[in-house]
Amino acid sequence: MTGSIVFDPLLPWPALAALAGLTALAVALALWRGLSGWGLRLLAGAVVLAALSGPSYQQEDRTPLSDIVLLLEDDSASQGLSDRAAQTRAAADALAREIAGRQNTELRRIRVPDGTGDDGTQLMTALATALAEEPRARVAGIIALSDGRIHDIDRTPDLPAPLHLLLSGHKTDWDRRLIVRNAPAFAIIGESVTLTLRIEDSGAAPKGARMAPLDISVDGSAPERFQVPIGRDIDLPLTLPHGGRNVIRFSVPAAEGELTDRNNSALIQMNGVRDRLRVLLVSGEPHAGGRTWRNLLKSDSSVDLVHFTILRPPEKQDGVPVEELSLIAFPTRELFMEKIHDFDLIIFDRYKRRGILPALYLDNVAEYVRGGGAVLVAAGPDFANAASIYRSPLAPVLPARPSARVIEERYRPTVSDLGKRHPVTADLGDGATWGSWLRQIEVEQTSGEVVMTGYEGKPLLILNRVGEGRVALLASDHAWLWTRGYEGGGPQLELLRRLAHWMMKEPELEEEVLTAEATGQTMRIIRRTLGDAVGPVTVTRPDGSDETVTLREVSPGRYEATYRGPQIGLYRLAEGEQRAVIGLGPAAPKEFEQTIATGAVMEAAIDATRGGILRLEDGIPRLRDVREGRPAAGRGWIGLAPRGAYETRDVRQTPLLPAWLVLLLASALILAGWLREGRR
Repeated sequence: MTGSIVFDPLLPWPALAALAGLTALAVALALWRGLSGWGLRLLAGAVVLAALSGPSYQQEDRTPLSDIVLLLEDDSASQGLSDRAAQTRAAADALAREIAGRQNTELRRIRVPDGTGDDGTQLMTALATALAEEPRARVAGIIALSDGRIHDIDRTPDLPAPLHLLLSGHKTDWDRRLIVRNAPAFAIIGESVTLTLRIEDSGAAPKGARMAPLDISVDGSAPERFQVPIGRDIDLPLTLPHGGRNVIRFSVPAAEGELTDRNNSALIQMNGVRDRLRVLLVSGEPHAGGRTWRNLLKSDSSVDLVHFTILRPPEKQDGVPVEELSLIAFPTRELFMEKIHDFDLIIFDRYKRRGILPALYLDNVAEYVRGGGAVLVAAGPDFANAASIYRSPLAPVLPARPSARVIEERYRPTVSDLGKRHPVTADLGDGATWGSWLRQIEVEQTSGEVVMTGYEGKPLLILNRVGEGRVALLASDHAWLWTRGYEGGGPQLELLRRLAHWMMKEPELEEEVLTAEATGQTMRIIRRTLGDAVGPVTVTRPDGSDETVTLREVSPGRYEATYRGPQIGLYRLAEGEQRAVIGLGPAAPKEFEQTIATGAVMEAAIDATRGGILRLEDGIPRLRDVREGRPAAGRGWIGLAPRGAYETRDVRQTPLLPAWLVLLLASALILAGWLREGRR
C-alpha cells in the first residue's frame, strides 16, 4: 500500500493562477493602505485557492511484477564451427539455472536461427521481435550468446536495459579465406580479362606462412595448382575458352588447424561474348535481294561487314582500259588466302564460278570450314547450272547437290517437323501468315538436317556440321520478298540472326545441349534435343552425392525441370553424353566471410547501455544487480538492472479539505480580519 498527494482542480490551472494574482494584488493594496488585517485576508485567500485546487490523499494497492531477462542463443551456421555450439548450450543452461534461482525474475530464451539465403545472422531482428512482445518497463537485462558475427547491426532497437555479449570460440582460433575483389560478369572471347583475388589469414594465424596453393578449375575440369602470396591482391589474367556461361572455381586447400574451409573457395560464373561478328558477303551479281542482305547485316551494330559484288566478270570485254575503270578489283588472294581466318562467317549470295576465285581458293574455304569456320550459301538459278559453286572444291562440305531444276512456282516456306525442334527455326511464329516465295532451286539432300521446306515439301534450308565448322544452304534467292513485305512478309531478320548465331556456335542455339539457369538455390535444368525423348538428368552435388531428375517436354525438342539444391557450391549435370556445370549460391556464404569471434560489431550498441563483452572460455560470468545508468559489467560479472515494476490493483482518494472545513476556515479568517480592522 502506497500513498501520495494528488490534485484535481475545480477550475483550470490558468484560472487558479489568475485568482492567485488577484488575491496577491488585494493583499498588497491592504498592506499599502496600512490595514492591520492583511495577513488574515492572505490566509483566507490561500484557503480558498487550496480548496479550488482539489487536493486529495491517494492510496494505491500495488502488486510487484517480476523482472524479465532476455537470453539470445545464436544458432547460426558460424556457431557450428569448432566447439562453439557446445559452449553456447552449456552457458545458456548455466545462466538459466542462475536466473531461475533469483527472486522476482523471469527468463525468456530466444533462439536466433540461421539466416535464409545469404542474410547471415539476424540477431538484432530477433531481439527487436522479442522486445515487441514484452513490457519494456520489466526488461532488466539482455544477454547474447554468440560469436559476435551478426549482420543486422543497423537494425538495433532502442534498448531498455543493459546488453551483454558472451563470446563463443577461442583466442587461438584462426582462419584462411579466399576473397574475390573484382570479377566482371562477362568478358569478350579471345581477349584477356583481369580478376583480382586475395588470400587472407585472420585470427591467431601461424607465423611465417607467406605462400599458399591456389587451384583453378574451369567448367568442372581438373584443377591446375599455383603458389600465390598470402595477404596481397593478386591480379589474374584470364581468357574465356568459349562463349556462353563459363564456370570458374578458385579454391585453396584447407590448412592444418584453420577454423573452416567453407570460405576457401570462390565460384565465378562469367559469360563469354563476341566483340564483333566479322562477315564476308560475296554477291555473284547484282540482284533484287543483294541490298536486302547488306541492309540486314548492317542493321546489327555488332557486325563488321565486308561486301563485294561482282559487277564486271573477267569474260566481259567492252574495250574500256582497266586504269579508267572506277571499280575496285576483287582482292581474292588477300581475302581467301591471307585473311580468311579473320572472318566468322562467309556468305556466298548467288555466286557462280567465273574464274574469279580459282579452285585453290575455294579449296581453302573448304578447309576453313573443317577447321571451325562457317559458310552460308544463298542459292540462285546459277546454283543449278554448270557454273554452280557446287561443282568446285566446296562440294564435299555442302549438304545438298543441285538437280539442275529451277522451280518457278509460288509456295510458302514451312518449318519442317525437325525444324520445329531445332533452335534456329523453332518458335519463329505462325507460318500460315508468312508471305510466299516465287523461286526455289531443287536440291537433293546428302547430309545435315532439313529445317525448312518449300515447294511440295522439297528441302529449302539445310544445316550441317562439317568437322569443327558449320554450313547452311538456303535453296532460294527470294528471301528478300519477306523484307519487302510481300503478302505480309515474314521473319527474315530473326531467321538470319539465329542462323548466324548458330553458325557462330552460340550455346543458346545448340540443338543438342544441356544447360541450367540458377536463381538463388534453385536451378532450371534445360535440355534441347532433336531426338524424340531424353533420359533423366543426374545431378551431382558439391559433396559428391547423386540424384536423378526427370525432365518434361515444354515445347518440341525442349525439356525442362526445376531443382532446388540443398547445398551451396558447384553442381554437375549429366544426361547421356551431355554435360553441364552450374554454381548455386555464393561460394562462401555471409556466415563464413568472417569467422573469428569478435565483439567489435556489437561494441557500440553494448557501450550505449554500459554492458559488457566477455569470453565464455574465461568462464561463465556471475550476475549482479546494478542501478540504472551505472556500469553493468566487470571482471567475471555482468549486471541486471531491477526495474521495480508493479501492477496497481486498487486506488482510493480522500479529499484533504472537506467543503465544510473550507467554508469554516475561510469565514473565520475573513471575520477575524474585519474585526481586527474595525477594533482599530
